[in-house]
Amino acid sequence: MERSLGWYNTIENSAKATAQRQGFNGVRWPKMTDPSGMDSPSDIGAFLIWQQPHYIYMAELSYRNSPNRETLQNYAYLVFKTADFMASYTWHDTINKRYILGPALIPAQERFPAATTINPPFELAYWYWGLKTAQQWRERLGLERNQEWDAVIEKLSPLPEKDGLYLAAESAPDSYSDPEFMSDHPMVLGAAGILPGCPLFENSAMKKTFNYVWNHWNWSETWGWDFPMTAMAATRLGMPEKVIDALLMDAETNTWLPNGNNYQNSSLKIYLPGNGGLLTAIAMMCAGYDGCTVDLPGFPKDGSWNVKWEGLEKMP
Repeated sequence: MERSLGWYNTIENSAKATAQRQGFNGVRWPKMTDPSGMDSPSDIGAFLIWQQPHYIYMAELSYRNSPNRETLQNYAYLVFKTADFMASYTWHDTINKRYILGPALIPAQERFPAATTINPPFELAYWYWGLKTAQQWRERLGLERNQEWDAVIEKLSPLPEKDGLYLAAESAPDSYSDPEFMSDHPMVLGAAGILPGCPLFENSAMKKTFNYVWNHWNWSETWGWDFPMTAMAATRLGMPEKVIDALLMDAETNTWLPNGNNYQNSSLKIYLPGNGGLLTAIAMMCAGYDGCTVDLPGFPKDGSWNVKWEGLEKMP
């Protein structure tokens, strides 16, 4: 992974120009690009924000692998620039005394309009984790905490909720009544699967949400990495029987060819995000995650599994 991180340095000027043009601080990383960092043609890609904390996540993985000052010095500059954008991107709701994401944004569940969508769950949780981790990097370097980042961390909106279920966005109270919103990536599960728990949601409500999504989602209209994402959520929520079921779910986009490719459909026969998601999920199932005290947390404890693994690290 570290061999590719230097690419971000080569597109810093482009990412900085994007942020400045839009009135933000720091750097705004693109979602889908050419090698120079230019956004690829898309009426969706330019509105996505969930890729923004990725640099912080990858830098943190590098630090965990080599926890020394050299690693901090290699990546801290862009970690901080990434966080500067994240903090300035939020909107301060002075009436309710909180910080809001959007508009304009399209969430990772690409079913919602850019002009009106606010506070999608995965993005909220990732913003919290990213800014919190960036502060940890400042402390590791002996620097004072950034007060602007802290203000956002302390008052970031909680995950939107209705009838005991976390919504796909605060602007979508019909998340579970409109069939259109019950397809694509079930990103509410990503907030508790890809990412560690945080004060923006409660595990009991997330379990209820997981069960509802599990029973009602249109799984035929998903993507290959949605199944390992669901498995990771079940692992963190202490539901190992659902972990295996998620990975083995009978859906076209969960098809695995003999050559190892994750098949989506006849026009997309190689989908590498599905491969990466599967490997990540299995690693978490074996090695666990920060704070996990359960051995092999992703496997049922019914005596039917004999798991051997080596060389894996806990996920954040």
